[in-house]
Amino acid sequence: MQNKVLLEKLFAAAVSAADPVIEMAKNLPQPPASGRTVVIGAGKASAQMAAALERIWPGALSGVVVTRYGFGCPTQSIEVLEASHPVPDVAGLRAAQRLAAAISDLSEDDLVIALVSGGGSALLPAPPIGLTLEDEIELNKILLSSGAPISAMNVVRKHLSTIKGGRLAALTKARVVTFLVSDIPGDNPAYIASGPTVPDASTRQDALNVVARYRLDLPGAMIDHLRSPLAEAPKPQAPEFARNEHFVIASSGKSLEAAAEVARTHGYDPYILSDSIEGEARDVALVHAAIAREIATKGRPFSKPAVLLSGGETTVSLRGQGGRGGRNGEFALALGLAIEGYDISALAADTDGTDGSESNAGAFVDGTTAQRLRDVDLDGRSLLDRNDSFPAFLALDDIFHTGPTGTNVNDFRAILII
Repeated sequence: MQNKVLLEKLFAAAVSAADPVIEMAKNLPQPPASGRTVVIGAGKASAQMAAALERIWPGALSGVVVTRYGFGCPTQSIEVLEASHPVPDVAGLRAAQRLAAAISDLSEDDLVIALVSGGGSALLPAPPIGLTLEDEIELNKILLSSGAPISAMNVVRKHLSTIKGGRLAALTKARVVTFLVSDIPGDNPAYIASGPTVPDASTRQDALNVVARYRLDLPGAMIDHLRSPLAEAPKPQAPEFARNEHFVIASSGKSLEAAAEVARTHGYDPYILSDSIEGEARDVALVHAAIAREIATKGRPFSKPAVLLSGGETTVSLRGQGGRGGRNGEFALALGLAIEGYDISALAADTDGTDGSESNAGAFVDGTTAQRLRDVDLDGRSLLDRNDSFPAFLALDDIFHTGPTGTNVNDFRAILII
């Protein structure tokens, strides 16, 4: 298909703008006068954040962070653990215990620097008394197939945990400074990785409301816990958080602005639709396709050549069994079917380099995608109906691979209208 090179450049600019070093350096706390500095972290970008912090920190560091399998990188004094994502495993359970142990005996003279990014919810399983790791695995499977937005998922997660919802920071007497790479629409710091070090005002009743709204079929033990006062997470006004600070150092908005600048240099007028789009991936694709077709045929609301940019986090409600592909593949396939015959091309990809459970970041589409699928005896509509986008793009050689990028500001979508 056409325009792959330019689309890849736009994605590269977006990922580069999410490099945590510059913004982290601007907000570094002063090293403690007499205490230790201990680093903890969780998320798909935590290892790269740890390596970056080691390069700019003026004193001694120690600590431990956990990232997804295959997302680690070399560090000097901060240990990097790896665990499963998006479904938790025993390595994540042990990692959560290691993070808690690393800071629980610190004093008020010490400093904790927390490095938190998207993916931390699955990487830090820590079920409360009466629940097990298997329960948390089941919870994640239910949430991932529910179609609920990430903010709603994380309200439930933080009330079924001993580490999320600010509870990790509450374990220490030390001051906690948190650096966050946001994968959350709207960049609410308490929702990133379910807020292990940043509390929010949500309640266990809010979690029960999410369960009811999205008809989550949770096991009885989970419902019982949510109904118990033990499920309540500490609130932002609690005294243990009084000295703490947090900084969002990378976000979808900044990445989209960087991609827009690259588009201008290539003769396209860029239009950022939103950095916080949520909803069913296939439905979001239809809206994007309608805008792109309007530009292509009627020159409104924008003139061509143009590029539409958007971010956020869409969701996929599972309709089939055994389908392969993530939310960006689902978006791309739905878009490809909706722009058939138009001089439009696009890339949908996850900025962390992994879309769903497959190894690709996302996929390319254009106005010929639907016909090319038919040419290889594949029915795009049937594949979409069973959430099976990956085989479609694999057959067309339109899979987009990057490997782990070292950051995670969620979905990136670029649509070129020529």
